[in-house]
Amino acid sequence: MIDVRWEEEEYCRYLNAERRAYAWVLTEVGGLAGAAAQLAARAQYPYQGPDAEDRGRVFHDESWHWAMLRLHGDLYWQHRPELLHPPADYEVVWDVGYAQDPATANPTA
Repeated sequence: MIDVRWEEEEYCRYLNAERRAYAWVLTEVGGLAGAAAQLAARAQYPYQGPDAEDRGRVFHDESWHWAMLRLHGDLYWQHRPELLHPPADYEVVWDVGYAQDPATANPTA
């Protein structure tokens, strides 16, 4: 396994971006209500402290993939190849989440 050390600010930016994008997918693609999508995003992407083993491991696949697995199950890309790649709107949502100041996003909540 590769040992990746995340600087706290960078980790929190990724965490916020992934949570935001995951919730967006659940709402826009899956039809889940906003509050329920936010709770699901926090459950999928819990804050891991600096000394946590495998901190940030969930980032190895983007939130689009994790949300598609939740919505459409394993091998969704074979049954629904149009869902293999996220739309441009998803990228914008992710970028906005990454740009947000981690301190205001409350990543540890």
